Amino acid sequence: MKLLKSAWFVSASVWTALVLFPCGLNAQGVDASMLRNPPADSWPTYHGDYSGRRHSRLTQISRANVGELGLAWAFQTGQAAELKSSPLLVDGILYFTVPENVWAVDARSGHLIWHYVNPPTKGDHIGNRGVGMYKNWLYFLIPDGHLLCLNAKDGTVRWKVEIADVNKGYWTTMAPLVVGDHVIVGVSGDFDNLPGYLRAIDPETGKMQWQWDSTPPAGTPKAATGGMTWMTGTYDPKLNLTYWGTGNPTPVLNGSTRPGNNMYTCSIVAIDPETGKLAWAFQVSPHDTHDWDAVEIPVLVDGDFRGQPRKMVMQSSRNGYFVVVDRTDGEGLLTVPYGPVNWSLGIDKQGHPIPNPQKEPAPDGRLIAPDEGGLTNYRSPSFDPQTGLFIVDAHPSYSLYFAKPADGNYGWAGADYGLWGKGVIEAIDYKTGKIRWSHEGGRRGDGAGVLTTDSGLTFTGDEYGNMLALDTRTGKTLWHAGTGAPMQTSPMTYELDGRQYVVTGSGSVLFAWVLPIDSTPKNTARKRTPRN
Repeated sequence: MKLLKSAWFVSASVWTALVLFPCGLNAQGVDASMLRNPPADSWPTYHGDYSGRRHSRLTQISRANVGELGLAWAFQTGQAAELKSSPLLVDGILYFTVPENVWAVDARSGHLIWHYVNPPTKGDHIGNRGVGMYKNWLYFLIPDGHLLCLNAKDGTVRWKVEIADVNKGYWTTMAPLVVGDHVIVGVSGDFDNLPGYLRAIDPETGKMQWQWDSTPPAGTPKAATGGMTWMTGTYDPKLNLTYWGTGNPTPVLNGSTRPGNNMYTCSIVAIDPETGKLAWAFQVSPHDTHDWDAVEIPVLVDGDFRGQPRKMVMQSSRNGYFVVVDRTDGEGLLTVPYGPVNWSLGIDKQGHPIPNPQKEPAPDGRLIAPDEGGLTNYRSPSFDPQTGLFIVDAHPSYSLYFAKPADGNYGWAGADYGLWGKGVIEAIDYKTGKIRWSHEGGRRGDGAGVLTTDSGLTFTGDEYGNMLALDTRTGKTLWHAGTGAPMQTSPMTYELDGRQYVVTGSGSVLFAWVLPIDSTPKNTARKRTPRN
């Protein structure tokens, strides 16, 4: 790795610097056209675009020159909390978060523009996934269930509204999804028997527009609660449907009080963004008793499937199954394991796994694959359209699950103990579900999200704190750099002034990587990308 000393900058400052960096004052913000077709100099949503593919058309950094990649700058947050957010890039400014903190940083230099700090709140501070943006306003969820609207120019608060009641056991971590004039947010809270839901908020006033409930109210006889909605969904503008994953039912490990499949937990759901009405649902884990949320990213892909053109939604689910579903009507097209899975009896005719009653938690313990963390978790996968590969950070693993009658039928209601696991980056052929290649990521399995590019590169990380550039065709390592801590984020990329940047987060530090000036292809070097 070459260190670009002239460009390297480490910032631990927490002050406002609008006078020094006035680019934010003239920001044009985010409009509908940018969200539908983001230009090269922007990353305006959690996934980069509405599809959730986390794939970039940029090609300046390629298989031929990625070995020259070096550090442009690094920004230290000065926080104990790890970065789990995916930065947004709009008008040359990066916006990223940890719980109760938002930073605006110059995307070229890494210099601080402003830093918003919310007063300490209740709620689980497990992490924060980032902000949403509409016009020149940022939308930020804090742990105590409130949504803040911040001015993107200086971080001042425009309004604050309650999304969920922290005193009941809810908390909030997700990056909001902006669709039209709707800011759509979800909730967390499976330590208590609480119903999950999605809620649409008016971006100008903060007023609720609609709410969709994933489960019935608490206390409904023989019904599950849960179905939390803590990861950002995706959107198909042509079908005008948003797609979301829902969480596990509660009580979590004790299914005796909630017979049946427990709809709409552990499901991929299609929701009309204008009305909040459910269009269809596909349940990935019927009657889950292992804490396997299906909130993993619902990735939208148009392509051929078994000789027919299809509009598909794909998910590598926490329960160990890779699913492909027709996103127009919810028809299951493919359901196959992508690692060790021993809890099901097979797949039914609709493509749903069939739970094995003998693998439910029991007082004498049950050996289960995967473990409670799942075969994957919140870190984003990527779909590469050139190879047809769905690339995911996987975690082959085993665990012992116990039912503890003394824990009753509330909240967790049992226990689990991890036995073994490792991290693997897997490339799945979406048409067959077969794994075309795999790349070992470490003994524990703390991997990173994935980004692919049109130049045939896959960017990700391993448990040892290495940022990796792999050949998308083969999984071969082409470049790596140590960052000092494992990556809990998903990489993103953009081009400014004719230079492509790749941004990753490790621990509490955000890193930006570029090619040296003399290695930058001449046809794009120093070329300024027009802004919308």
